[in-house]
Amino acid sequence: MKKTILLTLAGLVLTSSAIAAPDKLRVVGSFSSLTMYSEFEKPYWKKEIRNEFPKIKARVTSLGQVKLKGAALYRQLGKGTFDVVSTIGGYIVSDSQAIAGLDLPAIAQNITVARNVVDAYKPTIEKTLKKDFNSKLLGIMPYPAQILFCKDEISSLEDLKGKRVRAGSWTVAEFLDGVGATGITMQYGEIAQALQRGVLDCAIAGGIPGYAAGWGAIANHLYPIPVGGWAYVLTAMNMETWNKFSKEEQEKLLTSYNTKVIEPVWKKTDFESKEGVKCLTGQDCSFGKTYNMKLVNFKEKDLDLSRKVLTENVLPKWASKVSPEIVTEWNNTVGKVVDLKAIAE
Repeated sequence: MKKTILLTLAGLVLTSSAIAAPDKLRVVGSFSSLTMYSEFEKPYWKKEIRNEFPKIKARVTSLGQVKLKGAALYRQLGKGTFDVVSTIGGYIVSDSQAIAGLDLPAIAQNITVARNVVDAYKPTIEKTLKKDFNSKLLGIMPYPAQILFCKDEISSLEDLKGKRVRAGSWTVAEFLDGVGATGITMQYGEIAQALQRGVLDCAIAGGIPGYAAGWGAIANHLYPIPVGGWAYVLTAMNMETWNKFSKEEQEKLLTSYNTKVIEPVWKKTDFESKEGVKCLTGQDCSFGKTYNMKLVNFKEKDLDLSRKVLTENVLPKWASKVSPEIVTEWNNTVGKVVDLKAIAE
């Protein structure tokens, strides 16, 4: 009897140790020059997580400091090289086309619709990250609305014909091709030099990211129509690392990350989407320095054109790259939010 009790106690100790939260985490956050990282991600992983998990020490770096591009970073997350990674969903769609269904161009014209799209498609993203990258989704958060910067004068989307325009993902590049431009997929850190050298005529990106990178001194015209989506950042944890937390600890971590990072970022993004336009066009700017880009007045006809290109060009091509199951999930979730239906070409 005594031997049985001792064995049972030993088993409990071993089980408890096997699922104890890790002491160290290797974290890659988003871009260090932007507030998502500096105000929310870095403080959380360096300090605030210890309010819930006192033993955890995190080594935190950012996307710009890691010499891995595109889906390569998430592949390393799946292998356990990193414990947590935050990166833009459009950067990893080459390995997982289902993710592209989250941020299709011109699908969410304001942050309320954007949030509804994310909430609807989140279960699909969670399932996809587990299958394709051996990782657990911790949260999805947006950068400011992805709008249009151009060096030369434009007055509507029709003026993009013949121009070379930066796109953050193949879906945005496809959209640009649909309006007569040449969409060039390029990561954020490469854009300023490409604009300066004339490799690009225009670029699609967030207002504040463009402001922070000094594009206001390179580009002359700003058209605040969110044709490029919201550049959602997906934060995920390696599945083996995730499974080291007990069920209660997992719930605590998700709640903590949502409260301290995800929700505040959504609020900040709403503010920055508006503030970026003001700072770039010589209006009152809470960040200080302003630029004098010309603000292009919004054209209602461009919304109609955007929806047409999305429906006829982008959605059919995306639907052909994913499984029928994913198409059905999208139609039953995002499709119902935005009143669209994806049909493979």
